[in-house]
Amino acid sequence: MRRPAVAGQFYEGNEKSLNERIKECFLDERGPKTLPKITKSNINNFGVVVPHAGYIYSGAIAAHSYNFLVRNGFAKTFIIIGPNHTGMGSKVSVMTEGSWLTPLGKVPINEKLAKQINIEPITIDENAHTYEHSIEVQLPFLQFSAGKEKFDFIPICMAMQDYETSSAVGKIITNAIKKSNEKIAIIASTDFSHAGFNYMSMPPEGIRVDEYAKNQDKLAIDQILKMDPMGLIDTVQNNDITMCGYGPVAATLQALKTLGAKKVDLLKYGTSYEVHPATSCVGYGAIAVY
Repeated sequence: MRRPAVAGQFYEGNEKSLNERIKECFLDERGPKTLPKITKSNINNFGVVVPHAGYIYSGAIAAHSYNFLVRNGFAKTFIIIGPNHTGMGSKVSVMTEGSWLTPLGKVPINEKLAKQINIEPITIDENAHTYEHSIEVQLPFLQFSAGKEKFDFIPICMAMQDYETSSAVGKIITNAIKKSNEKIAIIASTDFSHAGFNYMSMPPEGIRVDEYAKNQDKLAIDQILKMDPMGLIDTVQNNDITMCGYGPVAATLQALKTLGAKKVDLLKYGTSYEVHPATSCVGYGAIAVY
């Protein structure tokens, strides 16, 4: 069992407080202003882009993506792809056994499907997941949104985010989903621009740090809305956009396009500046792909 690494830091460390925090995220002025309620939908191949910062900063934005998931019938299995911030583990790492613990309980790994995804460049490596937060912070939102519904997940952590790797990951996920009869959704975990003094990414003189982040992020989001994984990676690299999880987003776009997704909606964009104005700022986007 993988124990939480950032409980009490990125989100509350006990069940009662965590439930209250997530509830506040959904009802927040920046959030969807409604609590999640699962409704039936005929959409089968869908996914979301979700931020992974501390809930106080990005939780209300993340709630928009989870509200989309519940309004489309939720899913039996969630493939969660996040960037590797720690540098531990292989270039693309999956866990194929066990469960992850959060203050809201255990979430099992879909072992059968996870083992089908264990294809190069994706390798089994628990070390990459031990302290990584980008996947962990999504689980309490799923648990809260699920209510009494049962679900499982597959964690994929990407240290390499070039187009070749991202495309390969997307194709492997596509093939695994095609072989399954279950309703499966993909979650791409990423924050957008990390701008300002704390991140050594300074805006041009005369431009406020959050405006700089928004301008940079619009370039990346435009490529996501076009459902263009290669365009996203090229745009991020050519414009020095400090988006930490562009590879997971590109892999998600690759998979869902192949599976027949036709639409991409920007559900909500926001920044940490809205919560705490400062000399540094991080951008957050909630995006639906279906």
